[in-house]
Amino acid sequence: MKSYTIKEINDVLKGELIGHTKQQITGPEELKKASNSQITFIGSTKYTKHWADSKACAVIINDNLTLEPRENCAIIKVKNADLAMAKVLELFNPESPEFDVDIHPTAVIHKSATIGNGCKIGANCYVGKDVVLGNNVILYPNVCVFDETNIGDFTIVWSGTVIRERCIIGNHCIFHTNVSIGADGFGYRPSDDGQGLTKIPQIGNVIIGHYVEIGANSCVDRAKFSSTIVGDGCKIDNLVQIAHNSVMGRSCIMAGHSGLAGSVTLGDGVIIGGSASIKDHTTIHSGATVGAGSGVMGDVAAGQTVLGYPAQEAREMLKQWVAMKRLGKS
Repeated sequence: MKSYTIKEINDVLKGELIGHTKQQITGPEELKKASNSQITFIGSTKYTKHWADSKACAVIINDNLTLEPRENCAIIKVKNADLAMAKVLELFNPESPEFDVDIHPTAVIHKSATIGNGCKIGANCYVGKDVVLGNNVILYPNVCVFDETNIGDFTIVWSGTVIRERCIIGNHCIFHTNVSIGADGFGYRPSDDGQGLTKIPQIGNVIIGHYVEIGANSCVDRAKFSSTIVGDGCKIDNLVQIAHNSVMGRSCIMAGHSGLAGSVTLGDGVIIGGSASIKDHTTIHSGATVGAGSGVMGDVAAGQTVLGYPAQEAREMLKQWVAMKRLGKS
C-alpha cells in the first residue's frame, strides 16, 4: 500500500502548509468518510461546516477558505482544491493491469500491419491489414482494429473497443471499454417503390485528435463522405453518440447520454450537459454551454449558455420557468 508524509504531499502541491500530522497518509477520501490516515479536500464554504466532524488527518482547501486548526492535523491551502486533489489522486493511482508478454500469442495481427516500439497487445485482439500502431500503444484484451487504421503514440484502448477501417487516431488518447469508432453513420432514405428504406453508403472515416478521452459504450460514427472529426483534447463521457460528419473543435466536453445528430459543428471549448440533444446541421460556437437535458434546434452563439427544450438563452428560459410556476399557483 502506498503512503506519504504530509511534507511529501505538499512538495507535490506546493501549497501553504498549516499545522502538522505525524500520520502516514494512505489515501484520499470524501470529507465525511475519511479515516484518520486519509487526506480530504474542501473547495467551497458549503462544506467547511463538516470539517469539525471529519476524521481526516489532513485537508486540502482553497486559499480563500478558513478552517480551525486541529491537533495532529494538517491543512494545505492551494489556489484550486479540485486540481490539487487530482494530483493527490495521481499519487495513489494503482498500477494498470500488467501484460505477461507484450504481444499475447492469441492476438491475430495481419502480416502487413506495422507495430511500433513498446506496443502491448492483449489476448484475442485483432489488428487488420495495413494497420499502423505508433510507439507504446496499448490494446487490452478483445480489441479489434480494422484495416488501414492509424493509431498514434501512447494511445490506450480498453477491452471490447472496436475501431473500424481507415480511422485515424491521435497520440495519448484513451478509449474506455466497448467504445465504437467508425461504425456506419445512420443514413436511410425511402426506397423508390415506397416499400422500405434504402441504406445510404457511409464511405468516410473518423479522425480523432491528440489527448482525446472517450468513455465506455460511446460511439463515434464514420462520415457519409469526408470525416467525422473529434478535435484535440476533447473529453467524452459514457454513453455518448457522435453522429456522421459531425465536427468537434478542441477541448470540448460531452457529458453522459448526450448526443450530436449528423453534421453538427462544435467550436472550441463547447460544453454539452448530460442527456442534451443537438439537432442535425446545427453549429454551436466556441465557448458555448448547453444545459443538461436540453434540446438544441438551432445555432448557438459563442459563449452563450442555453437551457430547455427547445433550448433558449439561459436567463430567458429561467424567466419563463418562473412565470409558468407562478401561473400554476394562480
